Amino acid sequence: MAVTSDSFRKIFLILAAVLALATHPASAQSPFGSDPLGAAQDTEFLPVDDAYQQDFLFLESGTSVIFQIAPEYYLYRDKLALFQVDGDSKTPLPLEIPEGEVIWDDYFEKETEVYRLQLEIPLATSGQERMKLEVHYQGCADAGLCYPPQIRQFDLDLAQGVATPIAPAAPTPLNSATPTASASESATLGLPLAILLAFLGGMVLNFMPCVFPVLSIKLLSITQANQHSHERHWHGWAYSAGVIASFVAIAAVMLMLRAGGEAVGWGFQLQSPAMVAGLAYLFFIMGLSLSGLTEIGGRLMGLGQGIGNPRQLRGSLATGALATLVASPCTAPLMGSALGFAVTQPAAIALLVFAALGAGMAAPFLLLTYAPGLIDRLPRPGPWMDRLKQLLAFPMYLTAVWLLWVLGRQSGSDGVALVLAGAVAIAFALWLWPRPQWRWGSGSLALIAFAGALLLLPRLETTPGASSAAAASDYWQPYSPERLAEARNEGRPVLINMTAAWCITCLANEKVVLSSDSVAEAVSSLEVVALKGDWTNQDPRITELLARYGRTSVPLYLVYPADGGEARILPQVLTRDGLITELQAAAAPEAGAAIAAEASR
Repeated sequence: MAVTSDSFRKIFLILAAVLALATHPASAQSPFGSDPLGAAQDTEFLPVDDAYQQDFLFLESGTSVIFQIAPEYYLYRDKLALFQVDGDSKTPLPLEIPEGEVIWDDYFEKETEVYRLQLEIPLATSGQERMKLEVHYQGCADAGLCYPPQIRQFDLDLAQGVATPIAPAAPTPLNSATPTASASESATLGLPLAILLAFLGGMVLNFMPCVFPVLSIKLLSITQANQHSHERHWHGWAYSAGVIASFVAIAAVMLMLRAGGEAVGWGFQLQSPAMVAGLAYLFFIMGLSLSGLTEIGGRLMGLGQGIGNPRQLRGSLATGALATLVASPCTAPLMGSALGFAVTQPAAIALLVFAALGAGMAAPFLLLTYAPGLIDRLPRPGPWMDRLKQLLAFPMYLTAVWLLWVLGRQSGSDGVALVLAGAVAIAFALWLWPRPQWRWGSGSLALIAFAGALLLLPRLETTPGASSAAAASDYWQPYSPERLAEARNEGRPVLINMTAAWCITCLANEKVVLSSDSVAEAVSSLEVVALKGDWTNQDPRITELLARYGRTSVPLYLVYPADGGEARILPQVLTRDGLITELQAAAAPEAGAAIAAEASR
C-alpha cells in the first residue's frame, strides 16, 4: 500500500491554505494596485449598432447613406460596400467617398484608410422610387476590439423619404459585440470552481500523446533513482516547479500580448514557425542523446547522474518546462471553461488559474515520488535501462517529425527543407563536439555548425493562404464571418470546426470522427454548411470567434441551428453518434429544442 510522508502532508496543507486565501474575495483586488494586464479586459465596448449608427439623408438633389461613428471608433474604407438587392441578385453600387485617415492597423497588420465620427456616402438611385439596399461595413475601437464584418439591409421609399430596416432571416450572433451566453457563463464561473477545473484539466493533460515523450523520460529518471526516497522527493518538486513556473510564464506573456491588442490565445507560441522549428531541433537532440550519440540532451533531461546532484535538479526543472511547452497547445476536457474565465479576470487571478493548471499536470508525477509502494514495484536498475533509453529515443524522433509536419503547414516545403538542413548541421556539430576535453579546432567548427542551424530560424516565414488551403478539404469550406453570416441568412444549419495542425486533440477528432463516412453523409443529407478555421497560424478572425464563446484555444466545435437560434458548443472530444445527433437537431429545430431541454435537466 502506498503511503505519504509527514513532510508531504505539511507541504500539501500549506498549498491548500494558500489556495484558500487566494479564493477569498479580497484577492480579487490586485496587490499591485492598477493592473496593466487586466486593464484592457475591463474596457466596456459599445454594441456594434451603437458604435456605428446608420441613417439616411433624403434631399431633392439625391439620397445619401450616413454613418454616425462613436468617438474612439473607426470604419475601414476597404470594408465598405453597397449593393442593390433585387430578388436573389445583388448589384454593387459605386462608392463616391472622400479620402479618410491613414493609420497602421494592428488587426490586419498593414496601413489602411479609416473614417471617424461621420461618413456620408452618396447613393446612386437612377430615378427609382423604391429600392432594397444592402450595406456592408466593418470597424474597430481604438482600445483594441475589432468587430466582425457587418451586413445590414434597408427598404428605401425614395419618394416618401423613408428607410425601413429589414431584419435578417436568421439573426447572426456575430453581429454584436456582446459576448454569447457561453462566454458569459465562463466569465461568471467563480474562482474556486475555475481553479478546480483547471487542476483536473491539468491532470488529464498527462494522458495527451503530446506529453508522453517527456513523461516517459521522467519515468526513466524515477527508475534510475528508486533507491533514494528523500532525493526522489526533491526530484518531484523540481519537476513540479518547472511545470508551474512555465505555465505561469507562458500565460503572463499571453496576457501581456492580449493587453497590447494582439489577437492571441493559449498555444500561441506554436503559431510561430521559428518556435516550432526550435522545438523540432530540441527533440532531435534529445533523441540523439537517448540513442547514445551525445550527452548534451541527457544533461538537459537529467539522465545519467545522481538525483541529489544539483545539475540533476536543474535537469528536472528543465524537463518540467519542456513538458509544459509541449503540452500547452493541448486542450483537455474541463480546461476550456477555466481558461475562458481566466482571461476575463485581472492578471493576478488569471495567473492563479494557470498555476492551478500547472499544479494539476505536475501532481501525478509528484505523488508518484511520495508513493514508495509503487516505486518499489519498478524494475531494479541494470543493463536493460540502456535498451530502454534507446527505445525512448523513437518517441523523440516521432515528435520532431510531427513538428516538421506542423512547420510544413505554416511555412511550406521551403521551411521544412531549411529546418532539415539545420538538423543535419546540428548532427554534424554533435559528431564534432570534442570529448572528453575541449579542443579549439573541432570545438570551434561545431559551434559554427550550431550557429548556422540557429541562424536559419529567423528566415522562416508564414506562407500566405496556407491555412485557407488546408481548411478547404472534403466537405469543409474555409471559415470566414461573411460565409457564416451568408449561411445563417439562408436558414441552413452550420457546423464550425476551429482547429490547428499543432493541436493533437483536434487531429484525433478529425481522423476518428469528422472524417468518417457517416458524418460526411449526415452533413450532405442534412445540407449542413461545414466551415473550418485553421488556427495553425495566427488569425484574428478565429481568435475573435473563440473569445465570443469563452475559449482561449482550439478545439472549438459549434453547431448553429437552421432557425437562427444560439449556437451549441460541442464537447472537445467528439463522438460520431453525438455529432450526428447534434446535426440532426440543428436541421430540425423542434428536435434541437427537445435535446437542449433534456440536457438542462
